[in-house]
Amino acid sequence: MDEVFKAINDPSRRLLLDELFELDGQTLGELCRHLPEMTRYGVMNHLRVLEEAGLLTTRKEGRTKLHYLNPVPIRLIHDRWITKYAEPRVAAIVDIKARVEGGAQRMRTPDHIYKAYINGSQTEVWDAITNPDKTEQYFYNTRVESDWEAGSSMNYYYAASGELASDGEIIAIDAPNRIEFMFQARWDPELVAEGPAREIWMLAEINGMVELTIELYDTPAGSKTLDDFSQGFPYIVSGLKSLVETGKALPPPY
Repeated sequence: MDEVFKAINDPSRRLLLDELFELDGQTLGELCRHLPEMTRYGVMNHLRVLEEAGLLTTRKEGRTKLHYLNPVPIRLIHDRWITKYAEPRVAAIVDIKARVEGGAQRMRTPDHIYKAYINGSQTEVWDAITNPDKTEQYFYNTRVESDWEAGSSMNYYYAASGELASDGEIIAIDAPNRIEFMFQARWDPELVAEGPAREIWMLAEINGMVELTIELYDTPAGSKTLDDFSQGFPYIVSGLKSLVETGKALPPPY
């Protein structure tokens, strides 16, 4: 790791890695064009340091030498200090940083958006989202459990059996306005294999009612997670709406 840190300490070497990230398999001549103020020998020296650190590999095709980015050493650094539990929060923080520093053009778009209008107060809707006695009535018979603080776990348990239905972690929370969290479904092995999704639930009072917006992220097109969630949201939100407005949730869908 000492060699890796030494290699990426130089801005010119970081630039070369950035260029290989954008277009892998470049020749020495192509890479020299990215550092026009530097001699060919200087660029060769930087590439040698990167190769010795394992950050790039080379391949000869005839008399041409091609350079390829090797991200494994950087991934090993990532894995050494970022656990699988912290990774979703780190990713979210990096995403926010990119949005603030890079502008709206770098903002990722949601994979799915669900919006509903509820005739009730924002406090009532927030209570329905965070109160396990109420989630049991509309969230597929599961009870939510959390300390409702950033970094806290956010788990749903089946009311009848106590088995874990899903687990996750709160990334950011601003009660009673917004909550962002990771959600890992546990009821289907395929969903477990696809990994967690990220959800953002936002509440806003509009003309005496509550606008509830749910955004879903990190679910690739065609994934079972995207299909299950996009089909499940209407029942969940409709049940929440019915509970707030009438005191009774909807009957189970099955």
